[in-house]
Amino acid sequence: MNAPTPHRSSLALRRIALFEGLGDACLDRIAAECDWRHVDARTPLFTRASEGGEVYFLCSGRVRITTYSATGREVTFRDSEAGEHFGDLSAIDGQPRSADVVTLEPSVLASLSAPAFMAMLEREPLVATRMMRNLTALVRRLTERVIELSTLGVQTRLHAELLRLAHTAGVQGDNTARIDPAPAHAALASKISTNREQVTREISALTKRGLLRKEGLHTLVVTDVQALANLVAEVRGD
Repeated sequence: MNAPTPHRSSLALRRIALFEGLGDACLDRIAAECDWRHVDARTPLFTRASEGGEVYFLCSGRVRITTYSATGREVTFRDSEAGEHFGDLSAIDGQPRSADVVTLEPSVLASLSAPAFMAMLEREPLVATRMMRNLTALVRRLTERVIELSTLGVQTRLHAELLRLAHTAGVQGDNTARIDPAPAHAALASKISTNREQVTREISALTKRGLLRKEGLHTLVVTDVQALANLVAEVRGD
């Protein structure tokens, strides 16, 4: 069940990376054009092939961008954190959604209709340029994923995904990275196209080798990021 609608706030939009550097007047206008919602955890926002071109800005919370095969197998593309946006592909090309999106925790979302989003890009060249760079980065990430799924075994695909998570979390001066919260084994499996049991075995093997360490129920520490990178590079032939 959705909580009461949050107040429109240009301050909340300052957390959105796409809007970094915009002045108060610009943010005030965007905030006034947005629809605002506070959404409970595990709430679907839209599904693959559904109509609608709203672009969502995640002011707080976390969502998962995923889809399902004909047999019901989940394939996860990524988890989006506060400060990110999603839904822009349908706004740009007018086509149905290409994935499902569901909240992972209580989230505050602002959304712009497709016409309002396109008009904003036209009047804000800084945001338009940033959008092009974001889309370029998305193509590069998807290309890398396709190459991994086509050429690497499950073990190396998991190593590569853990390495991405480590760099996203931030590598510390002692060459460690703290992934918090760490994805569930089933979620990792859906990202690298395997099953939960294989992920569990490989994580156990990395833990025995001393490259991973569990902290509590939700935290995974990569104890040697460079060693993990070397494992991936060795198989890729980098």
